[in-house]
Amino acid sequence: MKFLPSLFIGFILCAGSHEVHSQNLLELENGSINFVSEAPLELIKAENESFQFLIDTAKGEFALSIPISKFNGFNSALQQEHFFENYMEIDKYQTATFTGRILDDLNYRTGAFDIIVRGQLNIHGIKKERIIEANCEWITPQKLRVISTFTVPLADHNIEIPRIVFQKIAEIIKVDIQADLAPKN
Repeated sequence: MKFLPSLFIGFILCAGSHEVHSQNLLELENGSINFVSEAPLELIKAENESFQFLIDTAKGEFALSIPISKFNGFNSALQQEHFFENYMEIDKYQTATFTGRILDDLNYRTGAFDIIVRGQLNIHGIKKERIIEANCEWITPQKLRVISTFTVPLADHNIEIPRIVFQKIAEIIKVDIQADLAPKN
């Protein structure tokens, strides 16, 4: 009989720690990643709404995984095909990732606030350390909105632009991310 109260207390402690853990782990509820290539002869835009994004607010860590094949938009189907096959080589490199640490505290903040993150951006099989600013806002007590704009030089990730189309593809790509994250179930 003495065992029963101990078992109950252990269950309450485990259940409570799971609740705290799940509150600390935020996952993507909805969002988009857009890129723009603004070259002298052509403007190329694409969007991806099928990515994964996790933030551990307790540890100050984050992870993004972006399937390259889920980018849509472009100016034509042929342009999209060239992007996938010739530049991103999705047969070899299916995803881009960005993982790292949040250098600012996300907890106990109200209104909009800026943070800085540092991590490894892996595109086209090449990892580069990046420090990126983002704007955040707790849009509800449990839901975090993250917005960021940054650039990606193609040369940093060994993405080659054929000389014949160098006027149509920018050497530096602008990336916009907007994501709403909520507690992971």
